[in-house]
Amino acid sequence: MKGKRLLIIAGGTWQVPLIKKAKELGFEVVNSNLYEDSIGFQYADFGEVSDVKDKDKNLEIAKRYQVDGVITDQSDIAVPTVAYVATKLGLPTIGEDKAALFTDKFQMREFCKDHGFPYPEYKLCSTADEVKAFLERTGKTIIIKPIDSQSSRGVHVIEHNDRIEELFEDARQYSKDGKSVIAERFIQGTEFTIDGIVTEKGHVSLAISEKKHFEYNESIASELFFSNVNSRFDYDLLRRTNNALIDSAELPFGITHAEYKFEDGQFYLIEMAARGGGTKIASDIVPIMSGVDNYACLLDFVSGKVQAAEIKVDEALVNRCAVLKFIDVNSKGRPVKGISGVEDIRNNDHVIDFGLEFGVGDIVGEAEDDRSRVGYYIAYEESEEKLRSLMKVIEETLKVDF
Repeated sequence: MKGKRLLIIAGGTWQVPLIKKAKELGFEVVNSNLYEDSIGFQYADFGEVSDVKDKDKNLEIAKRYQVDGVITDQSDIAVPTVAYVATKLGLPTIGEDKAALFTDKFQMREFCKDHGFPYPEYKLCSTADEVKAFLERTGKTIIIKPIDSQSSRGVHVIEHNDRIEELFEDARQYSKDGKSVIAERFIQGTEFTIDGIVTEKGHVSLAISEKKHFEYNESIASELFFSNVNSRFDYDLLRRTNNALIDSAELPFGITHAEYKFEDGQFYLIEMAARGGGTKIASDIVPIMSGVDNYACLLDFVSGKVQAAEIKVDEALVNRCAVLKFIDVNSKGRPVKGISGVEDIRNNDHVIDFGLEFGVGDIVGEAEDDRSRVGYYIAYEESEEKLRSLMKVIEETLKVDF
């Protein structure tokens, strides 16, 4: 691999671990991102300012640097650009058709319907009146979403006709075409995430989390609790369902992230992605929970190297648990006066990462989407009991005064 040059498209906080891993393995890295001060540029060999959605500008960058591979992670919006650039240059790629399938929620629903996987009633809507008609026809709570956005922007649960016009317009603006949203029957039940990797022998699921959501907005996750077993839900069934679905989609290589809901004995796909889970799920949590260096495997794939070793979860980690917990602070219009306990939390050997998006003097409110959450931590322990105890310690240690 030494001497090969990669273009990594997107250079925010969540792409930094991939850039670091590529450098560690001997790649030269060209990083493209929209902002001149992008944090990814600090770790790459070359930084180029470009919107990740600008396919032709990124193609020009790839040609100029004569790259040997194109890649991204933890960002849906970059996936179609990566596929386009790699296809144009004849480099390893999942292809533009797969990039579309794994980023377009309407295509995902059509795929499930056509391939025999559970799906909720759904409709592609281009007007608020179509959403109203769908709500009336189902007679149940529905959810509307942009077709191909990310970070839970423009996602709304709807029970009544009031505000449909306003909510439709908000959802529509985040769809790439600016015209349509997908309306679905809202699936009741517990939500899960599952990250995995495509191998020569088929897809392997590596890390599963059970999700909780903020009480004030059930579209925004507040906690992802990762375990390899769950006494209340059949994780083997979830793994089989997810592996079968990704295999049916014929994704040629790469890492994956999917979200499901459990209802009436079945796991319903919410969405699937040809990249790893965000907020360092792919970079930090998957290796912790599985023992698999998924980024090294991904870089092998994109550089054309055949994966020789069998990929599977390390059996010694069966009892290990990890958590991605989002911090919820509402100052109710008051400025933050002081923050304490941060260094004590960061110095804990079982806290992998801790971040706050606010400081003294800021006014902090409720999260409106995934990107407006104000902080998080990632921690792990060798049992659920130990991890729950650690979480309590962390949350008692962090003090925010107003």
